[in-house]
Amino acid sequence: MSDIIQLLPDSVANQIAAGEVIQRPASVVKELVENAIDAKADSITINIKDAGKTLIQIIDNGIGMSDTDARLSFERHATSKIKTADDLFSISTMGFRGEALASIAAIAHIELKTKQENNEIGTQIIIEGSKVNSQEATSCAKGTNFAVKNLFYNVPARRKFLKSNTTEFGHIISEFQRIVLANPEVEFKLFHNNSEVYLLPKTNIRQRIVSVFGKRINQNLITVESNTSIISIRGFIGKPEYARKKSGEQFFFINSRYIRSAYFNKAIINAYGQILQPETVPSYFLFLDADPSTIDVNIHPTKTEVKFEDQQAIWQIIHSAVKQALGKNNIAPSIDFNQEQGFDIPILSKETEIKNPRIDIDHSFNPFEQKSTFSKNPKSSALSLEKENLANWDKLYDGFEKENQQSDDFSSFSNDNTQQTITDTSISEKYFHVKNKYILTPVKSGLMIIDQKRAHERILFEKFLQALSVESSVIQASLYPKTIELDAKDHALLMDIKNDLKILGFDIEDFGGNSIVINGMPADSNNQEPEQIIDKFLNEYSSGADPKTQVQEKIAKSLAKASAISSNQKLNNEEMREMIDLLFACQNPNYSPFGKLIVSIIKTDELEKRFI
Repeated sequence: MSDIIQLLPDSVANQIAAGEVIQRPASVVKELVENAIDAKADSITINIKDAGKTLIQIIDNGIGMSDTDARLSFERHATSKIKTADDLFSISTMGFRGEALASIAAIAHIELKTKQENNEIGTQIIIEGSKVNSQEATSCAKGTNFAVKNLFYNVPARRKFLKSNTTEFGHIISEFQRIVLANPEVEFKLFHNNSEVYLLPKTNIRQRIVSVFGKRINQNLITVESNTSIISIRGFIGKPEYARKKSGEQFFFINSRYIRSAYFNKAIINAYGQILQPETVPSYFLFLDADPSTIDVNIHPTKTEVKFEDQQAIWQIIHSAVKQALGKNNIAPSIDFNQEQGFDIPILSKETEIKNPRIDIDHSFNPFEQKSTFSKNPKSSALSLEKENLANWDKLYDGFEKENQQSDDFSSFSNDNTQQTITDTSISEKYFHVKNKYILTPVKSGLMIIDQKRAHERILFEKFLQALSVESSVIQASLYPKTIELDAKDHALLMDIKNDLKILGFDIEDFGGNSIVINGMPADSNNQEPEQIIDKFLNEYSSGADPKTQVQEKIAKSLAKASAISSNQKLNNEEMREMIDLLFACQNPNYSPFGKLIVSIIKTDELEKRFI
């Protein structure tokens, strides 16, 4: 039998490596920008066309490369970051994988221009699919200029699985945000299809956060700082009232490197305790600094997952630091923290001497000795307490009469006024409101209960779908157009679906600088503020709905949830009647667009059993 094992050609090996390192255009942006930062650049410009499918250009003013280094950088396992295996455990730079440039070169057309400061002439290299077409001297500015064109041109299967331009550019923005937040001392510029997306000057961490996510986030930030012998923490957390259902403003950095950690995320959520709304996530921007030898960053191809030497201790430090910050800002109950920042946790080693705890005992304590705070006559003390209790006994029922008189709460009726109220309100009008949340009405089979918010969601959802199918709607022009500032990802998303939103009644224009102007709203927008509806809509639309859902259906679902009345909005009888009529005119009145039950009936038999 002939041999079957063979060595792959470098070009094929590079394409395989590219599948691990370069997953989409955002991966190229990450690798090249991190290389620019390691090259000590303090100004980086990123030009993107067609979400990176056509062009990704990274221009920096770093130290540049010699002609030999420029050519060698595209070889597999070539790196300037490590020399021995031990260096893997003390990495302080961003990237170090030698496969990155080789992988990019294997699946794209590359043009590189680079020059060192002391050289008069730079180097230009052109590569197509790992093949070097030319290398020659050229005149260029100090630093490095990478142009990556036609990504995955020779791997059509990979290019086919790329998402829409909006989705792919969203991934680029996510990688961009992680890098710029970790490097506020570097100037960044991002352009997409020749339009400016971000222009970020050198600044501090707080101002960089505001520049990236908009001015409104500034009032949301709470400072966090803790210094221990294991790790140092600095940064910001968000106020609980600004917590949102969608993720996107949660960032951990270790030694200026972005990381993901569900384990440490739980430390933050637990620190907030019960002050968060259900299923919401607070913003946080936490920068951790630790000895590089105590962490391992080489456990994941993208280097976003790390291992810590003492994860449990770090969990406790993060948890305590967040809880302390909340307590100092009177947001959550806390122990009496002093004004000194942080605390120290000693590190135990094999040589550490473990001492037994010292216990002080009061040998003079007598448990049978009567204290001066009690009366010498126990009987008289008990009698006085009994008289005091009798005097205050009637206060136990304070407020009960007022509570029984609230006719808008089904559960608060007393035996004396139930018959009169039901006769006057429920039977004559046929509708009854409970907790400003449920509509009750008698039916032949018993008592029907309707969740008003879910009912309104169903009504709006089917109305929006109908409007999208016939492309007609009623826009109510605003007397004073509203300008709203968004982050780049939300702005790009809205611009992509702007035409569909216009069919639904939203007149939205691009105002530049990631801002929009709302000139009109749907005629039945429930008198909500435009900013409130847009924020709810973006929160729902980008919170990970079923990817199989059609775009228009997803828009209709998200907008219905954002525009529906709240669960505690009071309705009069006419409004309840109209809602029920509209609900049962829907194709599917029993379930909300999200599959939740709207209508429930308590049958007469069940009601009668309660009074047996």
